[in-house]
Amino acid sequence: MSVSIVVGAQWGDEGKGKIIDVLSAGADMVLRYQGGANAGHTVFIGETKYVLHLIPSGILRPDVTCIIGDGVVLDPEAFMAEVEILHKAGIKTEGRLIISPRTHIILPYHKKLDNCSETLMGKQKIGTTGRGIGPAYVDKYNRTGLRAVDLLNDTIREERIRENMKQKNFLIEQYYHEQPLNTDEILEQAAVYARAIKPYISETIDRVQQSLQQGEAILVEGAQGALLDIDYGSYPFVTSSHPVAGGAFVGSGLGLVTQHTEVIGVAKAYLTRVGNGPFPTELKGATGTLLRDRGGEYGATTGRPRRCGWLDLVALRYSMHINGLTQLALTKIDVLDGMSELKMAISYKLEGRELATFPADPVEQESIEPVYITLPGWSEATSACSSVEELPRSARDYIAFIEDFLKIPVKIISTGQRRDQILFQ
Repeated sequence: MSVSIVVGAQWGDEGKGKIIDVLSAGADMVLRYQGGANAGHTVFIGETKYVLHLIPSGILRPDVTCIIGDGVVLDPEAFMAEVEILHKAGIKTEGRLIISPRTHIILPYHKKLDNCSETLMGKQKIGTTGRGIGPAYVDKYNRTGLRAVDLLNDTIREERIRENMKQKNFLIEQYYHEQPLNTDEILEQAAVYARAIKPYISETIDRVQQSLQQGEAILVEGAQGALLDIDYGSYPFVTSSHPVAGGAFVGSGLGLVTQHTEVIGVAKAYLTRVGNGPFPTELKGATGTLLRDRGGEYGATTGRPRRCGWLDLVALRYSMHINGLTQLALTKIDVLDGMSELKMAISYKLEGRELATFPADPVEQESIEPVYITLPGWSEATSACSSVEELPRSARDYIAFIEDFLKIPVKIISTGQRRDQILFQ
């Protein structure tokens, strides 16, 4: 038995999709444990680009079973759109794509409330994707949510939605001063959703436990990144779930698996962030623009340009601690090709004092100044390298500095978009 949990070690968008796709070649099952269609995993197979928001990246491997776990909030419309894209590409999902009956369902009123809230907050907005993720999790913890198993029950579905709509429309009209939603139309949509996703809903707990008992290789994938975790991230500019590795045990049905478990943190060789919130190493000038353009740093879900900056080792060490990382996968090192010098933050300064950790105080997060170390860059193309030994010496030194600072190994290095542009050490 082997369990590998793959988490984003930064603010999301680290390239988890490619890492999961590559590792899924040796997996029997891939589990998604949190988040919703606000995430985007991009995978290139040859020149074909696949962007998956809900379905685990392992679906691109024909013999892998893929499970959408209990901790996910599922948008049926987005899910079926992805299924259609996969089917058109000749990728079969029947019998190998399963939705947990405990997965909560996103409905149109969640999206409406998400957008209303962002509009009202103006400059103080969180920067959500508007996909209804937060409001769906609110209903989940308010015990008014609709799960996949509830969606299939005509009586429960109608009663729950009608009751919820009384509250939602009151908020929409009286607080947000927007036009109310039509309850009967939402009921009709929900019935369509139920018919569409019913073939995919099946008990997953027994399936996962059976896989564990049979000694199969299980790959567990999260969405977003640890610095967006609802408890451990840069609150309130966070997501509404637990991207950290601990969330995997809650949202997947694995139970607490402690033996033969790897926790792989995926990090870019630099740093990006989408939406608002603190970003100590952000580069707002020409270098930041260069990283954005070379790295294609635009959100896979929204298309929004990502904020770019130098690698922050202080934040990455914090992420290592809260995730219990055992190794790193470093992505997009090829984006740094041709840069004469590179910087990494190794500590922070705040009002004349030095900080060695990522602070909890949001005021401090916005006020800290990074302390950098500068390393020489390289001119050679890392994308052409077929082994770690072929990497330019300065690139190997850059990786070695990260390993020495964090005291964990960088075992996977991505040098481009394609499946074959990956190095193991």
